[in-house]
Amino acid sequence: MTLLGTAAQPAQPTDPAAEPPRRRTGSASRRSQRLAGWTFTAPAVAAIVVFVVIPVAMALWVSLLRWNGLSSPFGGGAEFVGLDNYKRLLTTDGLLRENFTIGLRNNLYYVLMVVPGTIVLAFALALMVNQQRLKGRGFFRTVFYFPSITSAVAITVTFLFLFQNSGAINQVLAWFGIDGPKWFVDSRGLFQTIGQAIGVVPESGSPTWGTGTILGLPVNQWLAGPSPALIALATMTVWASSGTFMLFFLAGLQNIPGEVDEAAFIDGASTWQRFRYVTVPLMKKSLALVAMLTVIGSWQVFDSVYLATQGGPQKTTLTPAFQSYQVSFKDGDFGGGAAIAFVLFLIIIVFTVGQRVISREKD
Repeated sequence: MTLLGTAAQPAQPTDPAAEPPRRRTGSASRRSQRLAGWTFTAPAVAAIVVFVVIPVAMALWVSLLRWNGLSSPFGGGAEFVGLDNYKRLLTTDGLLRENFTIGLRNNLYYVLMVVPGTIVLAFALALMVNQQRLKGRGFFRTVFYFPSITSAVAITVTFLFLFQNSGAINQVLAWFGIDGPKWFVDSRGLFQTIGQAIGVVPESGSPTWGTGTILGLPVNQWLAGPSPALIALATMTVWASSGTFMLFFLAGLQNIPGEVDEAAFIDGASTWQRFRYVTVPLMKKSLALVAMLTVIGSWQVFDSVYLATQGGPQKTTLTPAFQSYQVSFKDGDFGGGAAIAFVLFLIIIVFTVGQRVISREKD
């Protein structure tokens, strides 16, 4: 039966107050979220732009100038020379290039000493204070971390007292018949000294091997090894920074599930086997992070060189960072100093990217 004769019911008026609230469209919601995000991050972004991006851009501009720092780099007191500062640094024979190459050699040996030394010492300290059976773990953690919060000036002055003529280090070396004051101002490299002791390297004159040059510096000088003064600075850095990286390793060790080590113990694995096949693989990310940070910090070394040696003896502790300061503020060549800083920046980038490629995890 049809209801064709039934009159249509009129539409009832709707009450606006009874309607449910309309949902925002997706685009409006996203715009609101972006606005809120930029609002909260704007202070940090502004600080980065003002104190990092703009100074770096200005330093890059200065590296293209011949400027003495007494006038505005954007005025008539500066001469635009393009890549001339980089050419003087990398290809043109002169004092600037010679000192830069010596600094690279010294810094490379410094990195090779500081990075593995810091990793080994910090990892050992973290393993020690992570032991549940160790009494007073909080005390030892504080003691090991204390050098990291101590002023670099205080640490350097303390080491200078230890290595002075009547210092404790030289007194200990005297027991073994080593003249400490004379040994620490020796400009010969460690490998060169050992080679001369066993007769491989002649006592006077340059060796006949390694007569080629790399960046203007003879190969035999590249292979001479670190000087005693550079070894002392590297030792100080390892001791002072190991406490900070101990905390990195300690956090990684505490994230390892105890059941994993317990299972390896039940399966009969020895302490060394559990360390090698369980602990170290699970600490790869922490090891990679610490390695990257120590590499970056080692290439930027400045304060200890400035406070302790000023690049001596005979430039054996000169580093690119300290040379950049010397060239800029002592020689008045701010263009050359900025060029050194940017070449050093590229070196750090290359080492950091290479380290990340080597340490990345495979699928």
